[in-house]
Amino acid sequence: MNAPTTYYEHGTAAERWARAGLFFEAKEYAPVARILETLAAEAPEQLAPRLLLARAYYHSARLSRAEHELRAILERWPVEDYAQLLLGRTLERQGRAAEAAPHLRIAAAMAGEFPE
Repeated sequence: MNAPTTYYEHGTAAERWARAGLFFEAKEYAPVARILETLAAEAPEQLAPRLLLARAYYHSARLSRAEHELRAILERWPVEDYAQLLLGRTLERQGRAAEAAPHLRIAAAMAGEFPE
C-alpha cells in the first residue's frame, strides 16, 4: 500500500468522514472522493457519505461517476430531493437537458416549488 492511499484510508469511519468534510470545505474534491469511495463501500446503507461522494464527483467534473452514484442513491432513497436536483444538474452539465428535466421537476415539487 502506498502512502497516499494509507492516509486516505487511515482512521475510523468517523475520522475519515470528518477528514472528507474538511477537504470538501477546502474545495479539494479529489481527496474527498478517494476517502468516501472506501467509506461508502463499507457502509452502503449510509446516505450521507454517498451523497457527499456524488457532490465531490460533480464538483470535480467527474460527471459520469456522479450520475452513477446519484442513480444508485435514488434507487435506494427515491424521495431524496437533493439527489434528484443534483442528478438533474449533472445531466444538464452533460448536455442532456431532456433527461434532466424530470429530475429537476421532481426536486422542485419535493421542495414545494410548483409552476404558476
